[in-house]
Amino acid sequence: PEAQLDRFFIRLQLGYPKPKEEVDILDAQRVHHPLDSIGQVMSSDELLQAQAGARDVHIAEAVKQYVVAVVGATRSHPDVYLGASPRGSLALARAAQAYAAVRGRDYVMPDDVKALAGPTLAHRLILQPQARLKDLAQTTVIAEVLASVPVELGSPTALRA
Repeated sequence: PEAQLDRFFIRLQLGYPKPKEEVDILDAQRVHHPLDSIGQVMSSDELLQAQAGARDVHIAEAVKQYVVAVVGATRSHPDVYLGASPRGSLALARAAQAYAAVRGRDYVMPDDVKALAGPTLAHRLILQPQARLKDLAQTTVIAEVLASVPVELGSPTALRA
C-alpha cells in the first residue's frame, strides 16, 4: 500500500457540510442535479497551456532545498515509520509551482510549499505503531515538520528568476 499511496499526487479532505448547508443541498437538488447542467470550462489545449505555465514558474535553489529539507524531515521524525519518498519532493515542488501560478506569481515562495505540504505529503507517511495508538494524525506530523525546518533564503531577491 505504501507505493500505491505514494503515486497519488495530492489528497484533499472535504469533511461534512454544516446542517444548514446540508439542508440547502437537499433543497437545491430536489428538482435539479448540478451535474445535469455541467459544461466545459476550458479546452484541452487551454489545459495543456495552463500545465505548461505552472511548470514554467521559477523555483529558486533555496526553495528547492527547503522542499528537500521538509521531505527529509518526514523521514527522521520519531513518530514516522516510513517518510515521504523523492516522489513526494516532486509532488510538493510541482504543487507549489501551480499554487504560485494560480496566485499570479511567476516564482515559488516558501509559504507556497508550506500551504501544500499537508495535502501532498501527509498521505505518504506511514506512522509508527505507537503513534497510531495515540491517534496521532499525519497532518500533525507535517505541522511539526514545518515548524522544525528553517527557511533559509539568503537575499530577498533570491526567489525570483
